[in-house]
Amino acid sequence: MKLHVVGALAALSLLAACASKPPATGGTQTGTQTTTPSGPSITPGSQEDLVANVGDRVFFELNSSSLSDAAQATLDKQVAFLQRYPTDKFQIAGNCDDRGTEEYNIALGNRRAHSAKEYLVAKGISASRLTTISYGKDRPTALGDNEEAWAQNRNAISSVQ
Repeated sequence: MKLHVVGALAALSLLAACASKPPATGGTQTGTQTTTPSGPSITPGSQEDLVANVGDRVFFELNSSSLSDAAQATLDKQVAFLQRYPTDKFQIAGNCDDRGTEEYNIALGNRRAHSAKEYLVAKGISASRLTTISYGKDRPTALGDNEEAWAQNRNAISSVQ
């Protein structure tokens, strides 16, 4: 008899557990920090916020400083970020793959950084909040001598200052 009672109680506990709502999995905001269940807290308006929620870089085709549709979409998100955090400033760094001369890549990186800056300014961000720098081929983000690595290194990276 006791075995039947224990079995019935176990079955009831199992059913009760299945009927309860699962815990919420979304992030919560407390003060100036956002917490997510899968990672550390991210301060709104920080570089970590930019990288995690907006995107800090745009990519370019070989020997080009023209913004693709995907680059413009990322920059549009950066515009919204800068509007949300009006005291933040950006430094935009233009980068190139390791092919070509140092002089050519510095100039191309400069054009890439300015292309991104001009887009942000055209969308209403004050030019005084934006600075540019070119690293040419001196700061690769991906190592390797293949098209995949070169494509990752042809970019303009925005940093919160």
